[in-house]
Amino acid sequence: MKPLGRHILVEFYGCSSEILNDVPRIEHDMLEAAEKAGATIINSVFHHFSPFGVSGVIVIQESHLAIHTWPEYRYAAVDLFTCGYTVNPWVSYESLKKAFQAEHGSAIELNRGQLELLEKSDVDLGEMRDQATQKLRPPKHSRSVWFTDKDENIALSIRHKGDRLFQERSPYQLVEIFDTYKYGKMLTVDKMVMCSETYRVTRNFNIIYSEELRE
Repeated sequence: MKPLGRHILVEFYGCSSEILNDVPRIEHDMLEAAEKAGATIINSVFHHFSPFGVSGVIVIQESHLAIHTWPEYRYAAVDLFTCGYTVNPWVSYESLKKAFQAEHGSAIELNRGQLELLEKSDVDLGEMRDQATQKLRPPKHSRSVWFTDKDENIALSIRHKGDRLFQERSPYQLVEIFDTYKYGKMLTVDKMVMCSETYRVTRNFNIIYSEELRE
């Protein structure tokens, strides 16, 4: 007998360290994996940790896709939980394995909610059900993406709009610009916040320009 849900516990090894530390890239790959599997996306929340590591979740109408990364070990732990029979979590597995450039992946599938062990309630929701149905609205995808800069004295988390405005890697530094909700455009160097349009971090820094940046 079919279960209420399918839960795949995934481990990816030998991934690209750069990809596993890239919040916008991971969010994009997770959203794409959900869409390929046939899921209906409700919300996405992702957080970057300093100096490395990403945690995030895609809430789907059928349950969720979640990820935690360890770029320093080239390792990612992923949960793929889907309910019903219209979404195939193994499609998401294959999509993410390719996106993260994993050398090896392992997975265990668990059946959640074995129907033969459950007793369905015969409660008649009646008017409550009808009222709830009338209040339903089509799902609308929203985003919440965070950048965290942390050292031995401070921890600074800033919510941004998810997509990078600029990224350039020289032999010496990684320079990025994000569009934040509170402070406007924010400049980071090697994943450290340097300044923004309305906020400046007290930190001495020099940007080593490449020829491409000068142009």
